[in-house]
Amino acid sequence: MKKTETKNSAVLIENLDKYLDGKQILFGINLSIGSGEVFGFLGPNGAGKTTTMKAILGLIRPDAGTISILGDSTLSNETKEKIGFMPENTYLYKYLTGREFLRFNGKFFNISDTELDERIEEILQKVGLETAGDKLLAKYSKGMLQRIGLGQAIINNPSVVFLDEPMSGLDPIGRKMVKDLILELKKKGTTVFFNTHILSDVESICNSFAIIHQGHLVASDSVKNLDKPLEEYFIEKIHENTEGELEVC
Repeated sequence: MKKTETKNSAVLIENLDKYLDGKQILFGINLSIGSGEVFGFLGPNGAGKTTTMKAILGLIRPDAGTISILGDSTLSNETKEKIGFMPENTYLYKYLTGREFLRFNGKFFNISDTELDERIEEILQKVGLETAGDKLLAKYSKGMLQRIGLGQAIINNPSVVFLDEPMSGLDPIGRKMVKDLILELKKKGTTVFFNTHILSDVESICNSFAIIHQGHLVASDSVKNLDKPLEEYFIEKIHENTEGELEVC
């Protein structure tokens, strides 16, 4: 994959490699996500989407390459204050209520108690949990847990948000709510990087996308440049680049 243009990047990854148990699982990943963009990261199960996201966030150490977020390649505490993250499988403290869980997460940031209280109520409303704020997380459905997990990712009003499969487990109403929230973040100028396998969501809300397959980046483009449905394009790229037949993009 050719080196990516920086284009005022909020997130920039250059030549990222990762090995696991002696086996290479990421191969020279290059990505540039512009400030204020919504970016969809696509790929089959096991393609390397979550591994790439974890490397970007410093949760695992890359074996080669450089990564910067908001121009910072050291991931300083100052930069971390501007990042939101929702993992695919979030561990939630189920003995806390939704409101308590948001407050717990908000305390990691430099937010006054008054501002935090206002922010919690605003988020509960945005994710459709205003009537369930005092309910224990142990009593939440899978979809409700997914939405409260999204809520904690934006509690600090971040400049960049990373979401790993944010639509997973949601019914159509929940998916619409999450899509609307992502579009609201986009309108505010927040950069959103999300992993997904739901192609229609990428077509409807993303500025740009990339496809990863077997640890290789096999496509990267703007949604508006597509001359065919994304599903057709995705399947075409996966078939073109299966096993030992990877092409250079």
